[in-house]
Amino acid sequence: MNWQNRVSIGLLSIALCAGAAGAQGTPRAAQAPTTEPADVAAFKGQNKTSHDFIARHEGFLKDLKKLNGECGILFVGDSITDGWRGRNGKEIFEKNYGSMHPYNIGIGGDKTQHVLWRLDHGEVEGISPKVAVLMIGTNNLGTNSDDEIVSGITKIVKDLNEKLPKTKVLLLGIFPRSANADHPFRARIKSINSQIAHLDDSGEHVKYLDIGSKFLEPDGSLSKDIMPDYLHPNAKGYEIWAAAIAPTLKSLTE
Repeated sequence: MNWQNRVSIGLLSIALCAGAAGAQGTPRAAQAPTTEPADVAAFKGQNKTSHDFIARHEGFLKDLKKLNGECGILFVGDSITDGWRGRNGKEIFEKNYGSMHPYNIGIGGDKTQHVLWRLDHGEVEGISPKVAVLMIGTNNLGTNSDDEIVSGITKIVKDLNEKLPKTKVLLLGIFPRSANADHPFRARIKSINSQIAHLDDSGEHVKYLDIGSKFLEPDGSLSKDIMPDYLHPNAKGYEIWAAAIAPTLKSLTE
C-alpha cells in the first residue's frame, strides 16, 4: 500500500469514528474535525506536499527508534513547535531541554487532524516522557469552526493521556497572532483557549497554561521584535516561551 493510500485511510478512519459517534447521539461540537481533505498535506497557502508530510513522519519514527525509550520531554505541535529545531529556537531548546532527552514532533502546517493521524501511526510508541508540551490549533482557524478546533485539541489530549498514561500534558493556549488586538483571529483564539482551559485537572494528567500575554505589547499588539511575521517567534520569542513555561514545567517534572 503506498503512502497516499495509508494517509487517506488513516484520516478516513478518524472521520468514520466521528460519524459513528454522531450516529449515537453525540452533538457535532463534540466530534473531531472531519473537514480536512483526504490528502492530509493539502496545506492551503503553503508549499507543502504529501511526500513532505510522510517523509517528516517517517523521520520521527526513526528518531523514536534512536531514543530507545529514553525521552524526558515531548513537544507536539505545528510550525511554531517545529521552529524549536530551527535557527531561532535550536540553541534555546538545547539550553533549556537538552538534558531532558527531548523529542520534538512538530511539523509546519499541521492542523489538529494531522497530529491525530500521526499519534495513531506510532510517533509516541515505546516512550514515557514526564511531560508532553502541546500547542496546536492555529492552522485550523482558516478551515474549521471554534467548536471543531476545541474538539480536535480535546481528542489530542485524550490520545496523549491514553497512549502515554504516565505522562503529564502541559497544554498551552494557542499563541496570539496578527499584528493588532482587534483582528478577528484574536477573539477566536481567546474563545478557543477559554474552552480548552477546562481540560486542566490541576496537573494530575493535564495542566493548562496560557502564556499568550507574554508576547504582547501593553496595547495588545504583537511586535515584530518577537514575531516578525506576527505568527512565528524569533529567538527572542522562543526565549520568552521557555521562560514562561519553566516554573510550570518544573512543578510537573519534580
